[in-house]
Amino acid sequence: MKTTVKHLNDTKVEITVTLDAHDLAVARDKAIERLIKDVKVEGFRQGKAPRAKAEKMLNPNDIASHTIDIAVRTTAPKAFEGQKALVVPNISVTKYVPDESAEYVATAEVVPEIKLGDFKKLGVKKEDTSVSKKDVDETIERIRSAYAEKKVAKKKAEKGDEVVIDFVGKMGEEVFEGGSAKDYKLTLGSNSFIPGFEDAIVGHESGDKFDINLTFPKDYGAKKLAGKKATFETLVKQVNEVILPKLDGEFAKKCGPFKTMEELEKDIRKNLSEQNEGRATAKFKDDLVEALVKKSKVAAPEILIEDQMKQIRGDLSRNVQSSGLSLEQYLERVGTTKEEWEKEAKVLAEKRVKASLVLQMLAREQKISVEDKDVDAKIAELKEVYKKAPDALKSLSAPEVRMDVKNRLTIEKTLDFLVDAQAK
Repeated sequence: MKTTVKHLNDTKVEITVTLDAHDLAVARDKAIERLIKDVKVEGFRQGKAPRAKAEKMLNPNDIASHTIDIAVRTTAPKAFEGQKALVVPNISVTKYVPDESAEYVATAEVVPEIKLGDFKKLGVKKEDTSVSKKDVDETIERIRSAYAEKKVAKKKAEKGDEVVIDFVGKMGEEVFEGGSAKDYKLTLGSNSFIPGFEDAIVGHESGDKFDINLTFPKDYGAKKLAGKKATFETLVKQVNEVILPKLDGEFAKKCGPFKTMEELEKDIRKNLSEQNEGRATAKFKDDLVEALVKKSKVAAPEILIEDQMKQIRGDLSRNVQSSGLSLEQYLERVGTTKEEWEKEAKVLAEKRVKASLVLQMLAREQKISVEDKDVDAKIAELKEVYKKAPDALKSLSAPEVRMDVKNRLTIEKTLDFLVDAQAK
């Protein structure tokens, strides 16, 4: 057997395999052994006749086809030794002269060669996690609004009031999806609607009917609405005056085990600090990996990209289904096509694959691993979480799930190593 290796790109290899008479003779012998098991020779039980007699009854074409099949299947793994193929090779026989020679071409996606960049100084800074007085005050105001009293008021709506409205959004004479509602409660000044909508309601009172003419922002989330002009036919059904509670000890007691506003503010600052730290650490790790990928030589095999895209599609489908939408309905609502979404998803999938490959290489080079006891502890934790979900609980015993948990813990440990490396 002779092989010629050609790298089509960083992630795909093509190997041309040439087989000689000896290679085919070995395969032919195995082919005959397989075929004579089904041959019936008079005077003998099936498969028990002498080989010479049974072989004479075989169809030469059957021998030839089985010979090349066995020859390819037994030599292809040897041809790809050391190539780290990700899938079974795609094989095409290009030449076959029975008993003399054969040639086939095999292509496969392979794990790319990865050259890590310097991971110690990636030039990434962690975001500031400090909590300002403004942050604390805004949180208190949100809590305060939750405890507010609402009284029906016979007056014109002002900023801070809550209005109950019906509205129908139109572009021209056509009603657009997601632009209408009945008995909608809106706090004026909350900035929860597009710019200008809430301001247009200020000064109106219960029973007023009017049109609000606006233009959607150019960066609006639903692309089909971005930058478009729209008219909202609006009816104010009720104006509620919002009476906020005083910020004193009584208010603090309503919010938890606090006696004073100072205690409440201290607790809020602590919680906000922890939240900021969590978000900043997660982003810091993402930024470090992105920087390491840029400094490294790594390519993403198509098969791994497609696997990652399947996961992205599945995650999105489950999320939109929980809102009662199909994937197609969701894409229409956000104003994008399936082709546009697929293009964006592929970019994300490729990014994730490269990040995973680089982290795996870093873990290998630095000999980062996790012990079985750590895997056991994590699975025990997951079993506690899913103890009321029998199917999920059962799946945790599967070997592949254990391997997945081990891989995830290894990645987490590698990320922690990468963070620590920046401080040295």
